[in-house]
Amino acid sequence: MGEQKVSLPSDQQNMRRFVKNLLNDVKAVEYMLEHGWFEDDVIRIGAEQEMCLIDKKTWKPAPVAMEALEKMQQYGWVETELAKFNLEINLAPKLFQGDCLRALEQETKDHLDVIRENLAPLNADLLLTGILPTLRKWDLDLHNLTPKKRYHALIEAINSQLIGNSFELRLVGIDELLVKHDSPLLEACNTSFQVHLQVRPQDFVKMYNISQALAAPVMAIAANSPVVFGKRLWHESRIALFQQALDTRTTAYHMRERSPRVIFGTGWMNESIIEIYKEDIARFRVLLSADVEEDSLLKIYEKKVPKLRALQVHNSTVYRWNRPCYGVGDNGKPHLRIENRVLPAGPTVADEMANAALWLGAMEGMASIVDDIRTQMSWEDARDNFSKAARVGIDSAFSWFNDGKIGACELVLKELIPIARQGLQNRGVDTQDIDRYLGIVEERAKRHMNGARWQLRAYTSLIKEVNKDEALCVLTASMKKHQLEELPVHQWPLPKVEDLDEYVASKLLVDEFMETDLFTVQKDDLIELVAEMMEWRNIRYMPVEDTKGNLSGLVNSRLLIKHFVNYGKLIHKKSMMVKDIMIKEPVTIKPNATIVEAVQLMNKHQIGCLLVVNEGELIGMITETEFLRVSNRLIERLEK
Repeated sequence: MGEQKVSLPSDQQNMRRFVKNLLNDVKAVEYMLEHGWFEDDVIRIGAEQEMCLIDKKTWKPAPVAMEALEKMQQYGWVETELAKFNLEINLAPKLFQGDCLRALEQETKDHLDVIRENLAPLNADLLLTGILPTLRKWDLDLHNLTPKKRYHALIEAINSQLIGNSFELRLVGIDELLVKHDSPLLEACNTSFQVHLQVRPQDFVKMYNISQALAAPVMAIAANSPVVFGKRLWHESRIALFQQALDTRTTAYHMRERSPRVIFGTGWMNESIIEIYKEDIARFRVLLSADVEEDSLLKIYEKKVPKLRALQVHNSTVYRWNRPCYGVGDNGKPHLRIENRVLPAGPTVADEMANAALWLGAMEGMASIVDDIRTQMSWEDARDNFSKAARVGIDSAFSWFNDGKIGACELVLKELIPIARQGLQNRGVDTQDIDRYLGIVEERAKRHMNGARWQLRAYTSLIKEVNKDEALCVLTASMKKHQLEELPVHQWPLPKVEDLDEYVASKLLVDEFMETDLFTVQKDDLIELVAEMMEWRNIRYMPVEDTKGNLSGLVNSRLLIKHFVNYGKLIHKKSMMVKDIMIKEPVTIKPNATIVEAVQLMNKHQIGCLLVVNEGELIGMITETEFLRVSNRLIERLEK
């Protein structure tokens, strides 16, 4: 869950003191590795479950995490996340054997039940998904930042490193998302099911390299994050979203390379975990500090195990998708872990455990049959596979061992499931659990259906019937329903509009309701061009903007009729331009206004169109057609 007692370095002296502690921690790890201090006679697994909090009525994010935690003070396993609409469960470590997977699943379910009970009085519920479909851009404004010192310090520190003027999201899938944001709270879009595997220090290099190779196919079969702000993007959009949310770089004329703090890696490991720690210190500046009372080298001299607090703090601000972790167990012995951060939350707890079983089993099984994965595939292929899996998920085609080419489903079915089965058997995991969890993955691959494909198919179907906001609500409600039924995602039927009992349209904001795919003209364009465009597109309103996208006016069909009645279409007539007939000061509305306010404004001015403007820039349009569509849906619901 990260180190909570951290802060921005208050001055240069404080920074130097922290960096000195950080360097001492690295030396302490080197000493402990050289002298065999690390636990190597037992293997454990663990996990962290992140979740979204949603309003029971609107299906939108519910920023009630602090109120819910107030009701759950007695539980040490639930904690805050970056945003007020997220929570995280820390699951107890378990020996990697016997019923460990089943026990982890049951513990997760029990904790989720407790959280649901405490959310109910707040008119809220929880949802397991990589990215909440109903999340809106303004939900990520700083008013939803969890009010804890660590998070404020982290946001301030990342902002201080920003080279450009804003954070930018650029993703292209079925749709395209190009948007700026003023804070790295965009990171809060992502929720994960993070799986930990304890690794013997002498095996760490081998196992870490295996985890890098497995990241792509495991993510492909598990993908569950395709919809962001109503756009159909990457199958696992978390990958790009997380990197870009914390990316302080900007475009430049030069070719200098700068690494984002969210990183897959820069090459295979060769010697020890120390390589990663040293690279991360050298490559990424310290963002946060902590009041470190412990002298790790003095602890080593006294034959005591240090906590390495400075190293832990810095490690928590570098976001590797396979993160190396140091810890000290209840027995007082230090250990090393690999934290798999590529797996999304959901679609169900059973699906999550199936993903975990595939990864854990494949890690163990691959290690038993491959001495050095670097001899089987290149680092470049592993990195390229990771990008492919994030973009197209289960539809990926990978470069695999010995430069072979293979599809994601075929790779999972023919190679990874048998390897994972053998690995789980090697650890003595119960046979019925192996069959159950790997069986879920197998059916997913056979049916070519995971959470991402289900969401994309469902949403694409829904937006042909209703507006985007209602489609997103139906999608979210259906996901919630199936999660409670505990059906693995490959068994989910596609949702229908009628599946949503109630759609609360009155609380819609203009930004959720407006049309953004606009056809516009400029004031010096010919009126004949406007007329043809409006006929071609069957539209009644044509916004006028300047070359920078700022609103200049509006032309409607009534003005065109009046023009042609008065002047006709004769060629020898003087050519007139848009500026000659346009409404120079059309009625506008801001994107954060409500749909009720929009209706009132249109009624007041007796108009059929509202232009949505933000600081002078035209960003959308609302016409009576959108209102009729919503009204018809509400009437249909009332009749049913």
